[in-house]
Formats: sequence, C-alpha cells, structure tokens
Amino acid sequence: MSVLHRIKRPADLRSLSPDELDDLAAEVRTFLVSSVSRTGGHLGPNLGVVELTIALHRVFDSPSDTIVFDTGHQSYVHKLFTGRQDFSGLRQRGGVSGYPSRAESDHDVVENSHASTALSWADGIARAHKLQGRSDRHVVAVVGDGSLTGGMAWEALNNIAAGQDRRLVIVVNDNGRSYAPTIGGVARHLDDLRATDRYERVLTWGKTTLQRGGRPGRFAFDALHGLKKGVKDVVAPQGLFEDLGIKYLGPVDGHDRAALEHALTRARDFGGPVIVHAITEKGRGYVHAESDAADRFHAVGAIHPETGLPIAPARFGWTSVFADEIVAIGRQHRHVVTLTAAMLAPVGLVRFAEEFPDRTFDVGIAEQHAVTSAAGLAYGGLHPVFAVYATFLNRGFDQILMDVALHKAGVTFVLDRAGITGDDGASHNGMWDLALLRLVPGIRVAAPRDESTLREELREAVAVDDGPTVVRYPKGALPDPILAVQRIGGIDVLARHVGDGDSRVLVVGVGAFAGTALQVAEALAAQGIGSTVVDPRWVLPVSPALVELAKAHGLVVTVEDGLLDNGVGDAIRSGMARAGVNVPVQAHGLPTDFLGQATRAQVVAEVGLRAQDIARDAAAAVAHTESSPAPSF
Repeated sequence: MSVLHRIKRPADLRSLSPDELDDLAAEVRTFLVSSVSRTGGHLGPNLGVVELTIALHRVFDSPSDTIVFDTGHQSYVHKLFTGRQDFSGLRQRGGVSGYPSRAESDHDVVENSHASTALSWADGIARAHKLQGRSDRHVVAVVGDGSLTGGMAWEALNNIAAGQDRRLVIVVNDNGRSYAPTIGGVARHLDDLRATDRYERVLTWGKTTLQRGGRPGRFAFDALHGLKKGVKDVVAPQGLFEDLGIKYLGPVDGHDRAALEHALTRARDFGGPVIVHAITEKGRGYVHAESDAADRFHAVGAIHPETGLPIAPARFGWTSVFADEIVAIGRQHRHVVTLTAAMLAPVGLVRFAEEFPDRTFDVGIAEQHAVTSAAGLAYGGLHPVFAVYATFLNRGFDQILMDVALHKAGVTFVLDRAGITGDDGASHNGMWDLALLRLVPGIRVAAPRDESTLREELREAVAVDDGPTVVRYPKGALPDPILAVQRIGGIDVLARHVGDGDSRVLVVGVGAFAGTALQVAEALAAQGIGSTVVDPRWVLPVSPALVELAKAHGLVVTVEDGLLDNGVGDAIRSGMARAGVNVPVQAHGLPTDFLGQATRAQVVAEVGLRAQDIARDAAAAVAHTESSPAPSF
C-alpha cells in the first residue's frame, strides 16, 4: 500500500519516518497531477504546499487546533490528509469541493474563498479560545503573500498584535504570486526577505568568530545578539512585521520539511502571535506548471497530464471579446485606463497592459481600494475601467455607493463571470451584483447578450462621464449571435410571435438569458400564445420604453441569472407600478440562497430557469387570466 493510502487522519503523519515522508510528498504530487488533470481545478497552488501541509499536520493537532486557509484553493493536500482521497468528483455536484467545506469535514473551518479574510477569522477564533479558557488550542492561518495585498489582512494584523497572550500562528505561504506575480510594496518587502540570508550569516559569523575571543568575545556576541532587531533591520528588513509586535520566524524553505517543522514548533511553543515566513514554489514538481510563466497552472481545466495541454480547446469566450474591445477603445481614447485586483489575465487585461503599461493598474487583492482609486482617477480627468469578477465586486460595495456614485464619478465596472458560475460553488457564483447595484443611485447597468452587444455596450459605458456604469457578462463560451428585428427606445426587439389573439406576453431576457427568452416564446407559440421578446440592453434603471411596451401586453415574463428578490424583474414590476401600468409581472431568477457546486446546466434546472419551466409557468398564468371572471365595479 502506498504511503498516501495509509493516511486516514492527520495523526497518521506523525508516525512516518523521514524516508516515508519524502515518499509521501512525491505520491501527493503524482496524485494531484493525475486527479486534477481529469477534472480541472487549482493545481499549481497545491503542488506548492505539499511539504508545508505535511509539516502543519505533524506539528499541530487538527481539528483541536484550527487551521484556516486563505484562500481555500491551497487546501487540496489538507483534504488528502483528513480523509478525503476520492477526487473523482472534484468541483462537481456530490463530489469534493474545490475549497474547504464544513459539510465535508470538521477539519475545515472557513468555506469562503474570497482572499484576505483568514487573519480576521483567526483573530476571532483565538479570542474565543482565550475567553473560554481553552489555553491548549492553537489557531493557524495559512496566508498567501497575495492575500497580504488586501487591506483587511492588515486590519487584522493590527488587532492580532494587541493580543500577545493568544496562541496564533500566521504562516505566510510566499510564492511571489496570487494568480500572477504579486505586486506592490508588500511584495517588494517580501522579495527582500526572500532573497537574503545575510542575517543568519551575520549571527553565525558572530557565534563562531567572536566567541573565540574568550570573555570579551562572548560579551561582544551577546551584545550583538541583544541588538538583533537592529541587525535585522540592516541585513534582513523584516521590521515591517516585528514593528507590529508580532514575532517573526524565517524566511524558511517551504519545501524543506524538517526546517518547516522546526520553525512551526518554535512558533507553536512561543505562546503569542508568530509569523512563519515560508518560501514556496507554485507548481512545484510538475514541469509544465513550473515552466508556465503566466500563472504556474493556478487553475486548469481538464488537461493531458503528459503535456499539460487542454484536452479540448477553449471556445472563444466573453472575456476574450472584452480583452479585444478594450484594447481598441484604448487606442482611440487616451483617457481610458484600466484597473485589476491581482487578476490581470483572468479578467482579460493582459493585452491592454502590454500595449498601455502606464495606463494599467494592478492594485493587488484590494477591491475596496481599486474602486475608490478609480473615483480619484475619474476626478483627475480619466475614465477608469475596473475589470473584476462579479462575486468580488461585493467587497467594494460601500466604495461604489459613497465614493463613486455619490460623487457622480465616470467609472466603468466590467463584471466577468456574472450570474451562475457553478463548479466553484457558493462563494464564486456572481449572482449578487444586480440586486446590490439596484440600490445605488444613478448607476447604469448593461447586460449584453452576445459578442456584438458586448462590444457596443462597453463603448456606450465608457462614453458616460457623469456617473458609474456597469457591463456584466457570464463565464464561458459565447452564444451564437442573436440579431434584433427592431430597436425601440434603446431596447432590442428580438422576435414577435402572433398567437390566436393579440401578442399577449412580453418576454424580457436579461443578458445571457436572451436565448432562453426566445425559446420561451417559441414554446408559447406552439400553444397558440403570442409574444414579444425583448432584450433591454441597459437593464438598470428600467427604461421608460420598456414600461410602454408592457402596456400593450397582458403579461410580462422576465428571466435573469441574478437574485429574484430585488433583481431586474422586481425593478420592472416597480417601474410599471410607479407609471400606473397594471400588468402582472412573472419574474424568474435565482433564489436568495447559497448555491452549491454544480454545472451551470444543473443549477439552471434546479432553480427552474429552463425555457420549458418558464414557458409552463407563463402559459398557466395566461390560462388563469383568461378563465378569471371580469371584475365588477
């Protein structure tokens, strides 16, 4: 039996010999490449934390000791050591989650895969242990260096430093990257620490040289050692951490298990907050990941493990269209600049950055800062375009409201992966944006349905300079083009179906659900029910032209991949009511719930957003209306 298959719980690691531990590390890497290549997932980060995870579970006693991962995509190895070695359904419905999951194991604590939060979790858990007298328990936060670019991490460090009697260990997993290479002042500081062993060499010199000089030499060495803070500031600038009042250990080779165990043991036994700085290599041990300069195979789809190449080539997708169009816009408009929060490649800004490096700003994992910095750029006469995953825009909501909208700043937010994303689970579905943004005065939100409307609406958005604009689109491949038959007041009419009587149903398809709206209309037509299908293009605020169209119909049906509560359908209903249009609205969207991992198609079926589901409900509403007696007055 392989060493890995003998590990059923973390305690099993403590009985292994050094040779067995080396074999285990090799087996884990082989397992990861073999398994993740079949399902897709976060490969590079986990290849980089094999020895670190072994050391963590040999030194600490999970789940009595709490281990929190930031972000959770570096937790695959942890799963293997805590009873979860079936990765055949990784990131699929019913399979192992791609992030920590409380439903899977009591060794998992924080499910949210949004970065820079683990230190706050650790601070709270350690405070709870202290207040409830659990003095034998430790809290360990494993934090990527990219997460330290987020301001929330530093807010937490400020508070952690105040609790000198709390047993809290911060492991900085420093591979110089989040998705792409980590940027900013923190990254430069970590580079200094990563690149020097001068401090240790100075102390070694002192110990071997000065102590030869008898009592005077020993006195000189003691003085030097007593002034270690000053020495460290000169030869290894780690004062950034120790000035906060947090003990610092490192840098440590993150692939030297014995050195890691020694450092972690010292940190565990210190009795107060300690930072252990581990230097790791993302993608370690897999040549194709190590040679991938872009992101070291941070996240991959299904690949051929022998070559690292995709099994199926990716279709031209929404992000690629944005990447192409924003470069064209940049060439025509010198005042257009772009921002990203440590995701230059995933959101499609690489080409813009290559052509306009001085007009591209990667702020690190700091969405709040990005939004307010964009407001400042707008005040300075530029038009910033902040490209971000829809789920991460939640983190900057207050800044959108109070810094951008309140000041009528001309900022464009481009929301990638809006709506249902599926396999990354609850924290990555970009389903909250429409309901949140509806609360923002003056904001204008576009939801393109295909390639041409994305290009068109992006250009319309960057032309607005008196308030915020948003362009949102889903994850994945583009649909076939959907041509309009007419444009009325900025609204695209996609189809008209004449039924047995007049056109009775207005079907409103929001963004990626325009195609579904057309299918709904066809299903209604098969039952003799007439309809008009429209794409509002700009879905918030509700267009007066859409309200006028609703007047001519007996039922309005809306379909969107945002929240049903406070979503676009809800906004249309409210807009009609304010205008005195008394036409029923049947809205279809996502429930206010956390949706588990599944494919997009599975989620659509589960929540009733298939065309046949919507058409059935619409036909039933039409039949009910026809059978209801006329009101008497």
